[in-house]
Amino acid sequence: MKTLQKLLTYTCVSGLIAAGGCSTSFLDVPPQGQQTPTDFFSSNADAATSLVNAIYSKMLDWNFHSFSWNGVTSIISDDADKGSSPGDTGTDKDQLDNFTFSASSISFNEVWGGQYEAIARANQALDNLPALTINDTLKNRLIGEASFLRAYCYFNLVRSFGGVPLITKVADPTNQNDIQNGRVRATAAQVYTQIESDLATAVNNLPEKSQYNSADLGRATKGAAKALLAKVSMYQKKWNVVQQLTDEIIASGQYSLLPNYGELWRESSENGVESIFEIQGRGVTPNKGVQGYFESQGARGENGWGWGFNTPSQNLFDAYETGDTRRDGTIIRKGMTLWDGRVVSANAENPYYNYKAYVSLTRETNNGSTWETNKNVRILRYGEVLLMNAEAANELGQSTKALTSLNLVRARARGGVTGVLPNVTTTAQADLRQAIWKERRVEMAFEHDRYFDLVRQGRAAAVFQALGKNFVTDKHELFPIPQPQIQLSGGQLTQNPGY
Repeated sequence: MKTLQKLLTYTCVSGLIAAGGCSTSFLDVPPQGQQTPTDFFSSNADAATSLVNAIYSKMLDWNFHSFSWNGVTSIISDDADKGSSPGDTGTDKDQLDNFTFSASSISFNEVWGGQYEAIARANQALDNLPALTINDTLKNRLIGEASFLRAYCYFNLVRSFGGVPLITKVADPTNQNDIQNGRVRATAAQVYTQIESDLATAVNNLPEKSQYNSADLGRATKGAAKALLAKVSMYQKKWNVVQQLTDEIIASGQYSLLPNYGELWRESSENGVESIFEIQGRGVTPNKGVQGYFESQGARGENGWGWGFNTPSQNLFDAYETGDTRRDGTIIRKGMTLWDGRVVSANAENPYYNYKAYVSLTRETNNGSTWETNKNVRILRYGEVLLMNAEAANELGQSTKALTSLNLVRARARGGVTGVLPNVTTTAQADLRQAIWKERRVEMAFEHDRYFDLVRQGRAAAVFQALGKNFVTDKHELFPIPQPQIQLSGGQLTQNPGY
């Protein structure tokens, strides 16, 4: 049973019924600047909840977690190649793969637009929720959820583009300050401060995962807010904060490692023991799932099931140690028999495909295709928390503690086989740092972090240039501000260096 059907089902409220029945337009957000009438929601818990549900719903859209998202978070990295057929560029995915993109490349504008559309919905919720007369426990939780989701969007933006317009309320179209605020960039530091503030609210307001009933499992939790805040702090090298938050998550008892790494991305493991936050799919007609995320990455060619984009690179394949079960849990190969019995053709278009984006049409819930399936997209999980804990401990000079968390992750990857993936034992900080970074790569491949990890670690230029990529130092650490957005601002949005 899908645990978040209630969360993402469009809600009929009395005003809509009187107007002619339940309409999916309920989740359409009014233009920025048009307030949702507060009195409509003032005493209706379902309607108030739907303000927040609209934010979650946005994250299923094509311009949020889908084709362009995969391009700017994965294809651009050394973990992936463009894939597909040589002549199929995916509009601009070849440019992302080779660092020949520009401010006019469509993927950046799509990602930018998707994030700000979700932020607009979060602002609608956060502007209206405090004044409502609904139960305080529910109200505070909804404020926490909206704050968490807004922080998630701004984190995606700031690590991609640097400073961006910081919009935290529904704009008044008659207020020039509000209008101007949406046209100019805040600094990256200001954006991070807002993210931290939103996540502090979320930590204070949200329940633990175990405190949700089954129908609401999948909503943002206290653990999710702490994990995202730890990640945000890691990007700013606030190692004491990273350690404190990850220690708290570990001690909470809410999460553990799923014993079988390869099962993590199956429907049966969604919102399971390792899950901290996932984008909830809804692939049961007439509801939509995450649009195109899975099909765009499915095998292409003979007996294929997708477009074949975002394929594992040979460099990633070679990064796994002998006996590492994560390789076969991450990479589909030609001729491979998959967990549901499907045999991948030896004549598939590409040598490798992303196993974490595989949907079984025989063993998992679907509506007859892989375009909009019931499958969730994993965003935060316990394995990453352990690696953040290890990295923070090492940076703080606590090598023994770092090794404990690191080796827990490696132990799972052995798959119960002795003699492979021996424990890391070095206590030299520089060597242990490299070991943690390597572990993060193979543990989290295709989870949309590798490119940003290389940038924050200060090794993006060295890694990409060694692979023959056209990475330019002091340029490609950030993506270009999309040209259409600069035009919409009347030229007031400034461009990043080098573009």
